[in-house]
Amino acid sequence: MTPMDVLMAGIRHVTEAPKEVTTARQLTFRPGRNLREHPDRLVMTVTGGIPGERWSKEPWLRLEDGSPDPAIQVSILPARVHDLVRPDPDAAVHPGDPVIADLDTSEANLPVGALLEAGTALIRVSEVFNDACVKWKVRYGEDAMVWVNLPEHRALRLRGILCSIERDGVLRQGDEIRVVSRG
Repeated sequence: MTPMDVLMAGIRHVTEAPKEVTTARQLTFRPGRNLREHPDRLVMTVTGGIPGERWSKEPWLRLEDGSPDPAIQVSILPARVHDLVRPDPDAAVHPGDPVIADLDTSEANLPVGALLEAGTALIRVSEVFNDACVKWKVRYGEDAMVWVNLPEHRALRLRGILCSIERDGVLRQGDEIRVVSRG
């Protein structure tokens, strides 16, 4: 587990991540609770999210009618944060975010409503804040949980962004992720 002083020292590096264009470094498919697969591509659909993925079966956020909230169809975790909290990938479970990319996910760079092309898909940054769950704390430690939720870090969105899918498409590992509009 990464200690707080190392996490705090990494903030500058995290904030220097690319702002406009990056690539999908790693993709993850979650067919069920605590299950992870790392395919070379993800299909993204407006109506089904990532077909077969946990979002459609067990969303942690639902609309009033009980259906999965599209605001949480896809999450993007900044690669630099991932590398800080999980320095030894063999020693900790993958966080499960469908996309890991070297991208500045701060509110200043990607405000709510910002649009990104992710391969051939189009995704929109939602208003839902990703404050990490208890599994984040268990896997990466108390310091990692506190670090992503410090008041001065909230606008940095260190735990990443949650997005809705606005146009069907495919994202392959290595594909560009490009900001097309900041809303």
